[in-house]
Amino acid sequence: MATQPFSASGEDVIYKPVDVLLEETPIPGSRRFETYYELERTARLIEEGDYKRFPDELLHDSVPVYRALQSKLGPTREAYVLADTSYGSCCVDEVAASHVEADFLVHYGHACLSRTSRLPVFYVFGQKDLDIGLCVDKISAYVSAQADGLQTVKVLELKHDVAYGYLADDLLGHLRSALGDRFHVAYDPLPNQTFPESATNQRLGVCRTDGSTEDLISGRKHIIWIGEESSTLTKLLMTSSGNDVISYSPVTRVVQPQTHLTNRLLMRRYALLQKARDADVYGILIGTLGVASYLPLITHLRSQLKRAHKKSYTVSVGKINPSKLANFMEIECWIWVACSEGMVDSKDYLRPIITPYELELALQPEPSWTGKYVFDFQELLAKASLEEENNEKENIDSKDGDLDTDRPMFSLVTGTYRHAKRYGDVKHESTAATQDLIHRTQESALARTSDRAAAQFLHSRTYQGLDPHFGQDEPGVLEQGRSGIARGYSDDHGDG
Repeated sequence: MATQPFSASGEDVIYKPVDVLLEETPIPGSRRFETYYELERTARLIEEGDYKRFPDELLHDSVPVYRALQSKLGPTREAYVLADTSYGSCCVDEVAASHVEADFLVHYGHACLSRTSRLPVFYVFGQKDLDIGLCVDKISAYVSAQADGLQTVKVLELKHDVAYGYLADDLLGHLRSALGDRFHVAYDPLPNQTFPESATNQRLGVCRTDGSTEDLISGRKHIIWIGEESSTLTKLLMTSSGNDVISYSPVTRVVQPQTHLTNRLLMRRYALLQKARDADVYGILIGTLGVASYLPLITHLRSQLKRAHKKSYTVSVGKINPSKLANFMEIECWIWVACSEGMVDSKDYLRPIITPYELELALQPEPSWTGKYVFDFQELLAKASLEEENNEKENIDSKDGDLDTDRPMFSLVTGTYRHAKRYGDVKHESTAATQDLIHRTQESALARTSDRAAAQFLHSRTYQGLDPHFGQDEPGVLEQGRSGIARGYSDDHGDG
């Protein structure tokens, strides 16, 4: 029987096909193509800048769009196209834009609408087809069939995929006419352009209703989602756990409730939260370089873990996959710092991956689980700042105080008690100094590994890498290396 080799040549990686689900778009050069990508409007706005960005699913249209815009801009201006996304296709890549010293960005395709910190952004979402009449008839029929369960509901809030934004006004008008005065239909319009100095107002927009906004704030509401299952719908379900969500799929033309998915997502996140409570070494995983306030949030996470006597490492590996993160075996839990639509389902990963908000719950002595979720970085930092101010006013000691550091913690994952490791414990540093000396080599060389989780994990492994043989090998003689290119070096012999 033939056995598989331990290592491969790497050819399978080179020839491995990359599966990208391409979106159906109009034929390049047609009138519909120019309307779909808003070329006229983009050309007017791009006069203030010279940079645009395509996601993976729209990459096949990047060259026709570039040529069409370049012909409208003329020879005096030069445009750049970026198609290699560092993290997610929904985020604006300000770092790549800074390489060409851009002053303005045009983002094509789906977007998470996260605030940027430096550059203004113009969004071209595309224009997907939608039968408004059929959509409104399906939704109104569903609402009429569920009339008994909607007696206490006064507000219906309309949400949709960004690609249907150009039909929002028509859809909202038809929906209000079909439902009549029974419900207040609320809608928060999506912005197509944001600016760093006023990104908050631009992104949140103005909530338009046909009644009092008090009903929207205090009363029970139903959320209507127009679009397919996506990361946007997942975020909507996580942040709207107190309200029922129904969705209409323009592809299948079916209206269905999504409440059962909300409960399933919350239970899954609760299980990850319990695993995070058992961790002592955390990895702060960088998932964005363009969302505003991501650097202050990382600083806050580090200080938060330090106060809890947890060890943290900051890691940036680009787009994540299970193989990449499996190289960091010493990390017991990952904290994914990404945009609001960047939540990762870690069922295929070796370690759990949580959000910054879930970390706050995991570090609490007795976490109060309400199902509420916060993704916005500014809101997380504002909440943390308010809690610190309250602690200072009440003179609460943020350190150990009278807490018993040797008190065991009960784990809901294993069903047993465990003693948490403590890193950065100054009070016990003098007494634990002698225990920090461990054997490093067979020659009984000692190395101090206090407060270094990675070093402790390395010494606990059976295989610690190749033996360096310090001081045992004679130094080699310097020799002249090869010169030339890979297909023909200067010392290569010709084929005889």
